[in-house]
Amino acid sequence: MSRRAAPKANSTAARQGEGPPVHAALQPSAQAQASLPVPIGQAARLSQVSAKMIRHYESLGLLPEVARTDNGYRQYSDADVRTLQFIKRGRNLGFSMAEIAELVDLWHNRRRASASVKRIAQKHVDELTQRIESMQAMQRTLASLLAHCQGDDRPDCPILDDLAGSCCA
Repeated sequence: MSRRAAPKANSTAARQGEGPPVHAALQPSAQAQASLPVPIGQAARLSQVSAKMIRHYESLGLLPEVARTDNGYRQYSDADVRTLQFIKRGRNLGFSMAEIAELVDLWHNRRRASASVKRIAQKHVDELTQRIESMQAMQRTLASLLAHCQGDDRPDCPILDDLAGSCCA
């Protein structure tokens, strides 16, 4: 992951409007847009990402270094808030941080090939399918063990026997 260059000025006005076109669900409200740039607490509220996670995403290079006021406070632009919302949505869909970093880079690259995005999404779907199949196999095994367990006052327990490797062949 490469860290994008930060603006040198204390104002983020030059960065306003940067970034790719955004789906309406990723855009802050008109009222919120009017008050940008914003400090980290307000960026957290607008993006629904905690301030701690915002700093973490910055440290990973998912966000460019943000502008700061003369007294050192971070100031987040509309593009920064949209990127945070994009990251949050990616996390909600289960993408790894590495995949999100790649997707953010592709999102910001207007010359990207959609095939690159589709490849990442397809790989993620394939991994999810494999995890679901694995969990369903666990569920079937546990259901079988439960069916063999009497659940009474006797000490015999096929669930414990299976965990110990000596049950229900």
